[in-house]
Amino acid sequence: MTAGATRGGQRTLTVLHVITKGDVGGAQTHVRTLCKALLATGRVMPMVAIGGAEAGSPLAMALQEDGIPVLSLTALGNRSSPLDLWRAMRALQRQLHAHRIDLLHAHSAAAGVAARIAGALARVPVVYTVHGFAFKRGARWLRRVPAFMVESALAPLTRQLVCVSTHEAHLARCLPIARQRICVVPNGVNDCAERAQPERTPPRIAMVARLAAPKRPDLLLQALAQVRDALGYEIAATFMGDGPLRSDLAAQAARLGLAQIDFTGDVSDVSQRLAAHSISVLMSDHEGMPLAVIEAMRAGLAIVASDLPGTQELLPTAEQGLRVPNQTQALASALLALVASPELRASMGAAARARYERAHAPATMAAGVVAAYERALA
Repeated sequence: MTAGATRGGQRTLTVLHVITKGDVGGAQTHVRTLCKALLATGRVMPMVAIGGAEAGSPLAMALQEDGIPVLSLTALGNRSSPLDLWRAMRALQRQLHAHRIDLLHAHSAAAGVAARIAGALARVPVVYTVHGFAFKRGARWLRRVPAFMVESALAPLTRQLVCVSTHEAHLARCLPIARQRICVVPNGVNDCAERAQPERTPPRIAMVARLAAPKRPDLLLQALAQVRDALGYEIAATFMGDGPLRSDLAAQAARLGLAQIDFTGDVSDVSQRLAAHSISVLMSDHEGMPLAVIEAMRAGLAIVASDLPGTQELLPTAEQGLRVPNQTQALASALLALVASPELRASMGAAARARYERAHAPATMAAGVVAAYERALA
């Protein structure tokens, strides 16, 4: 591994992570967790460039608390024009030279475009983490076709393509990139002291998700109405997260006559709040490897999730969690089974927690990423 700086007498690699946005979301949580874990190895000095970042963005503030330097790419965003991407790429080139960066690590599609072009022009190797290809099944065709074309064009500029799930790696093999440049590093989540008691009665349901596509909180609201009609009473539910669908969802809950629904907006204390619940639900049209499910596993909650490739890897059997199609009746049936059995909730939560401990600790993730860096620099 090429040496970058000296830290504590040990040679380290200076890596600039690039992410499109600094708001609250799964990719942002991943970047913070990964950077902290990489810093702890003593082998990597991470820095993070955030698209459109101001000092007050949630990710920028969190990284600064962790002692990780933050840079701003004001031209970069999810809806960046070609001119904006060009400006972001040129700004990245300047930062690569100014900070003597050894390796670029891009997260999310727009960041992946700017970073791979900038890296190629500056002759800095680029690692690209895919948090969910936009050309996967379930995405809209108007997104799938251009996304595939862009990823195909940039794949040859990628030294290592890090996929968060085996399914994403299978999709990556459709691109013009050598197989030895594709690797799988599952997401990791920092452990916490809070533990749920899934057997508690009455149970309470949580969904942690941005209230926007591809997430499907509307399905959970419909299922909760069916559960109420079947039981004769309502099960309380908390929706943690914000987004453009929030007002529509609140109106839907009112139409369904659901009175015990709490929309919290974005929260910083997810682990503490999850511990006060019994069941975690994540419904979505498509996912990579959802951090919300890993957070629920960490807390020891009983889990119900959409039956998608990423959740199949996280919850391979019904022991760890129930996977259901995106149908209201299927979700309602799964919830009724869990509501009826505190013992089932407890055993499922324990199995999910055990799987988290085996596969999703941040140190395990960091080791996989450092190995990818070594291959990128070989």
